[in-house]
Amino acid sequence: MKAIIIGGGIGGLSAAIALKRCGIATEVYEAVKEIRPAGAAISIWPNGVKCLNWLGMKEQLQRLGGQMDYMAYREYLHGQTLTRFSLDPLVKSVGERPYPVARAELQNMLIDTYGREEIQFGKRIVEVEECAGGVRARFECGHVAEGDLLIAADGTHSVIRPYVLGQQAERHYAGYVNWNGLVEIDESIAPANQWTTFVGEGKRVSLMPVANSRFYFFFDVPLPKGLPEDRSTVKADLTRYFSGWAEPVQKLINAINPETTNRIEIHDIEPFMQLVRGRVALLGDSGHSTTPDIGQGGCAAMEDAVVLAIALQTNSLGVEDALLRYQEKRAWRVKDLVLKARKRCDVTHGKDMDVTHGWYEELKAETGERVLSGMRETIMGGPLE
Repeated sequence: MKAIIIGGGIGGLSAAIALKRCGIATEVYEAVKEIRPAGAAISIWPNGVKCLNWLGMKEQLQRLGGQMDYMAYREYLHGQTLTRFSLDPLVKSVGERPYPVARAELQNMLIDTYGREEIQFGKRIVEVEECAGGVRARFECGHVAEGDLLIAADGTHSVIRPYVLGQQAERHYAGYVNWNGLVEIDESIAPANQWTTFVGEGKRVSLMPVANSRFYFFFDVPLPKGLPEDRSTVKADLTRYFSGWAEPVQKLINAINPETTNRIEIHDIEPFMQLVRGRVALLGDSGHSTTPDIGQGGCAAMEDAVVLAIALQTNSLGVEDALLRYQEKRAWRVKDLVLKARKRCDVTHGKDMDVTHGWYEELKAETGERVLSGMRETIMGGPLE
């Protein structure tokens, strides 16, 4: 059996490694000549960590991950702590730690695990068609690939998604802009072993530790689409949007490097239940594009990879049957994650400011039990729990 995998990002490479682990031949095609990950870092929650452990990358991931022992929310004007609690009860409950990691380092780990020389870069797909007993992919350069199945891990702008759905799926603007990057850890801004988030005005500023004494930071601001802002205006924009915020936020703005700070308008796609057509399956953002508000986008792609590989390895009624079993296991799970993220997005970013202010008040009485319970519920929905 041979699988054609379109996309060399987190989802595509996780799938390729998982299939190879199960003895299935793979060919990976990536549209760009050099992968440059979107976003500076990613929080891999225990459900995603367990998937990477299953794929054989436990030790490598631990070296890349930051030591995140606590979680805290602070109010925006004076930086006073609204709530702070240990993540240890969550870790003990689910059996694994979360690991914030730099995206480029995660990407390189996946590439090296699969085999850099085995990835065919610069291959942009233009058409997919099913043929007798297999599937054929045609690329812009004229190359044609044939296999027993095709995995579309080509992201939120997927070229293959319309083939599977029979229609286009429109991206929905979530209503806010995210700036993100990496800076050296400065404990006058936030503790080195804590996920710290400043909240107010429907905005947030967040810091997570990653390896090599760095913070992954992000700023969120509800804004219209299409503003003329880019890296040349980063510091001026953030200084304006966070005027009057606490001194640690001002220090963070001063510390960032505009040349390595990303600005992203956040979107998702209305969840759909069809992830498979014949011998073609959607995986990762092509099948469930979500906002980052519960940190499950990358984790969900890793889950997809594990479930897909197990379905193909353990079922013997044919490729199409195995892919339908993959769809059955994943469709409700990923729909739930997209909608949970959208709900959290609306509360966090002031879609209804009365609701958002109510959340700020709730944080003052938060002991950690409610937040950790919600995280546990999400994590325990994964395939390796």
